[in-house]
Amino acid sequence: MGDMTNSDFYSKNQRNESSHGGEFGCTMEELRSLMELRGTEAVVKIKETYGDTEAICRRLKTSPVEGLPGTAPDLEKRKQIFGQNFIPPKKPKTFLQLVWEALQDVTLIILEIAAIISLGLSFYHPPGEGNEGCATAQGGAEDEGEAEAGWIEGAAILLSVICVVLVTAFNDWSKEKQFRGLQSRIEQEQKFTVVRAGQVVQIPVAEIVVGDIAQVKYGDLLPADGLFIQGNDLKIDESSLTGESDQVRKSVDKDPMLLSGTHVMEGSGRMLVTAVGVNSQTGIIFTLLGAGGEEEEKKDKKAKQQDGAAAMEMQPLKSAEGGDADDRKKASMHKKEKSVLQGKLTKLAVQIGKAGLVMSAITVIILVLYFTVDTFVVNKKPWLPECTPVYVQYFVKFFIIGVTVLVVAVPEGLPLAVTISLAYSVKKMMKDNNLVRHLDACETMGNATAICSDKTGTLTTNRMTVVQAYVGDVHYKEIPDPSSINTKTMELLVNAIAINSAYTTKILPPEKEGALPRQVGNKTECGLLGFVLDLKQDYEPVRSQMPEEKLYKVYTFNSVRKSMSTVIKLPDESFRMYSKGASEIVLKKCCKILNGAGEPRVFRPRDRDEMVKKVIEPMACDGLRTICVAYRDFPSSPEPDWDNENDILNDLTCICVVGIEDPVRPEVPEAIRKCQRAGITVRMVTGDNINTARAIAIKCGIIHPGEDFLCLEGKEFNRRIRNEKGEIEQERIDKIWPKLRVLARSSPTDKHTLVKGIIDSTHTEQRQVVAVTGDGTNDGPALKKADVGFAMGIAGTDVAKEASDIILTDDNFSSIVKAVMWGRNVYDSISKFLQFQLTVNVVAVIVAFTGACITQDSPLKAVQMLWVNLIMDTFASLALATEPPTETLLLRKPYGRNKPLISRTMMKNILGHAVYQLALIFTLLFVGEKMFQIDSGRNAPLHSPPSEHYTIIFNTFVMMQLFNEINARKIHGERNVFDGIFRNPIFCTIVLGTFAIQIVIVQFGGKPFSCSPLQLDQWMWCIFIGLGELVWGQVIATIPTSRLKFLKEAGRLTQKEEIPEEELNEDVEEIDHAERELRRGQILWFRGLNRIQTQIEVVNTFKSGASFQGALRRQSSVTSQSQDVANLSSPSRVSLSNALSSPTSLPPAAAGHPRREGVP
Repeated sequence: MGDMTNSDFYSKNQRNESSHGGEFGCTMEELRSLMELRGTEAVVKIKETYGDTEAICRRLKTSPVEGLPGTAPDLEKRKQIFGQNFIPPKKPKTFLQLVWEALQDVTLIILEIAAIISLGLSFYHPPGEGNEGCATAQGGAEDEGEAEAGWIEGAAILLSVICVVLVTAFNDWSKEKQFRGLQSRIEQEQKFTVVRAGQVVQIPVAEIVVGDIAQVKYGDLLPADGLFIQGNDLKIDESSLTGESDQVRKSVDKDPMLLSGTHVMEGSGRMLVTAVGVNSQTGIIFTLLGAGGEEEEKKDKKAKQQDGAAAMEMQPLKSAEGGDADDRKKASMHKKEKSVLQGKLTKLAVQIGKAGLVMSAITVIILVLYFTVDTFVVNKKPWLPECTPVYVQYFVKFFIIGVTVLVVAVPEGLPLAVTISLAYSVKKMMKDNNLVRHLDACETMGNATAICSDKTGTLTTNRMTVVQAYVGDVHYKEIPDPSSINTKTMELLVNAIAINSAYTTKILPPEKEGALPRQVGNKTECGLLGFVLDLKQDYEPVRSQMPEEKLYKVYTFNSVRKSMSTVIKLPDESFRMYSKGASEIVLKKCCKILNGAGEPRVFRPRDRDEMVKKVIEPMACDGLRTICVAYRDFPSSPEPDWDNENDILNDLTCICVVGIEDPVRPEVPEAIRKCQRAGITVRMVTGDNINTARAIAIKCGIIHPGEDFLCLEGKEFNRRIRNEKGEIEQERIDKIWPKLRVLARSSPTDKHTLVKGIIDSTHTEQRQVVAVTGDGTNDGPALKKADVGFAMGIAGTDVAKEASDIILTDDNFSSIVKAVMWGRNVYDSISKFLQFQLTVNVVAVIVAFTGACITQDSPLKAVQMLWVNLIMDTFASLALATEPPTETLLLRKPYGRNKPLISRTMMKNILGHAVYQLALIFTLLFVGEKMFQIDSGRNAPLHSPPSEHYTIIFNTFVMMQLFNEINARKIHGERNVFDGIFRNPIFCTIVLGTFAIQIVIVQFGGKPFSCSPLQLDQWMWCIFIGLGELVWGQVIATIPTSRLKFLKEAGRLTQKEEIPEEELNEDVEEIDHAERELRRGQILWFRGLNRIQTQIEVVNTFKSGASFQGALRRQSSVTSQSQDVANLSSPSRVSLSNALSSPTSLPPAAAGHPRREGVP
């Protein structure tokens, strides 16, 4: 099924349809063309063709109230005729394609060419072969057998190239497989509510069929196309399909078309599903994309891995990105650009690569010069035509040595280490309840300095229970006795709660004996319904008497109203409206209140103030949410103007005020303490009352009594950050955020403003890295703006998940701490790998280079170098990148964005070990034959048999790397390098495995590996010298880093050159990618000048002792301006229709908030 391309899929459906069209009253084609209409056109078409939506339901053999019968044969038949709700994925790359991609590596190509030339020449025996006149570099007898074996070196190089390619391809393949697994896991979790056989059930999105009656509510992402049958106040954000950012109001008689991939921003209702999968609007777009997919594939090899080329079940979590192809590519470009670590690494790899290139070029030139001068000048031999092939063979040998130096110098293992480390972490984070949607979020999390968390459900358990109430002029500290409440009041109270809440919210009996009843739906409403049950009343009869279809008008809850109201028609034709909401907001609209006898009495502003003081504040200080329930009666004529909300939601009569408790999760205070110890500030952003928020914040340990901190309400926050004109000023935010700990009664825009303010702030020397948690649709912008957005897996709406980077599958704050730990671990793993890799690089390059220059032949042969390269790059990246994290990672402060990758301690280790290794290798090279009483391997002629001398050098070299790999496990200068080594089985396996293979290579490798078998005592010496690495590591650890001031430059060098990389990204985002290459040089050049100016200024400022902040501020303001330009210039999601017409026509807001550019 999954492998079928879209077109097959399509034609199959077409065929089916022609055969089955008669069974239902309308064909798939008809329904599809119907769904392409909008607004009034659609209404007219429905009237003309079908009569009304009821008629369509009848034709599709479904009931608007009962839904489908849900029998298996019926569902099967519908899938056959109308298709499944599933969009076939693009085919994954085959293993061969990945092999082909791995072969594109330049160094490998050079090696292949060299090897093939070497092979060709070894089979070619020219007539001058035995000619005495031809020079051989240094004399020496050559066996016949050896001459025959000339092809072995070429073949061995080819073989090792094949090895490297297969390993790389296998890594890519398993990475892609993991991604697909992850994606399908995200999909399986995607459920939707439908009505079948009168029961409301949740089914996987892929199971939805045409004719289903689906319940849509606030925050849903529609999984299929359909017609709106019944509901209230439904507003949809269709920007993902139309590019219009205004919310579209849906109604049965004006615009009943609901399209897949659009977001429900307000209200609720029912829809009849009319098109699924490839026939839905989003599906049709995907089909178009699929046709253009082949050309695209060439373009975005990388993007696919990043975006996790996923099987798209009418994939709500992806469909907004599915808006169009270009867009997905753009989004993935950002993803690629964004990661700080990858920026730093690419920079480093390029620098090392350049150095390697220079070294290898010099090596080749020196070898060639030395040979020609020695042969033709010193020994005055003429160049005879018949000798040409012999000389060419020498030159090929030199070339191979040069390439080998290059291969060893280029750290192609770096990207590999990053991917392995990230992929490994992502896999393990699943166990810690973190579902990572964007790989680099995992690493960014390690640098987080601030977390802005929601309160409800994240810090608290999200299990609401009413614990206090104020009814009939009495404040009850626990649930009142039902007999103490007046019957009239009681009836009003039960009706107000039962009718004025979503009918999808229910309280079900517990799953197992003794457990708490299950709360389904909105948790606050569950708390209120629970209150009704605690008063020994029942809400079900009230609901069945007044079913949802009979509700006259509903004002659904949204973040502006902060209340919900429902209007019903009473038997005497008059209207009654029930209202509930945040107590301070609803009480302001009350002018009466029910007294003990159940009679309304006047409720004046001063009564209200007294009530706030005596009832609401004490409740809030106990950490309770206060909800006010009220009602109002309207005459039957004249009928009120329901659209004039301000008049309607006024003059209410208060029934009661309840205090709802949402207890703090037991593990949260400890998690927050860990965060604070790790240098991360936790801030709470909530819509609750400020006293409630403060009480919860103290319980969680976000604030401690007696500290200097700020708790602000949204209004006050806005007043402080805006100037007279009402514009937000960064300087004003900078005065507030460092001390702000709690932001209460905040709107979604406040949350976004705060996050943006902290990110853009230049108040601290390091730019803040902010993580945000959110669950509501309105949290989308803040989640997108944050460096890492966490969405709630259980309580979160689809829209929030769509905007997030990581989904917390258990909605728990302590999982965020795990994410921080993993993020830091990734960073450390990469550093460990770097420390190991660079040591080997430095040593191998210097050995090959000096060896070649002095003895005309590299002591380490091409094939041996490739083996070392394999140990270094692939195996070491596996071994060091899979270290499990430890709690100690949380004891240090975050690294910050511009800390160099290679710290001074690491630099000390790299250089220290390099010195040890070089000293020993050169000792062995020049006096080794005397120490071991063996023949010297220096100056051996072409094709001479491998010498024991050089085999010992190679073996010692590998042994030193193996033991140094153990040293590399610690990067902060710790003494005990074996600490926790058995917790990482992969590491042990790889070290032992490498050792075993090394024995095989040396003892049985023979000619291909240029090895001759060694005796036991020689082996002992090699291992002994290797063990010396561990001792030497202790010596290095004793040298205090602070003494080595000169190393600072080495560590810092990377930093200066890396910052432009991230800033460059912000700049480059504005330029289209073709120009990018041209501009890159210029930008770096200007940046460089700019940098030098700033440095001169800083130095001068220091000399004059004036404020050094000024210079920095100027620098940072330049940066932030460029950031803003970038933000404006590339909204990261332009929707399809728009992209087709003109991407510029739409303001950034319409495009979904631009993904943070150039920010990790």
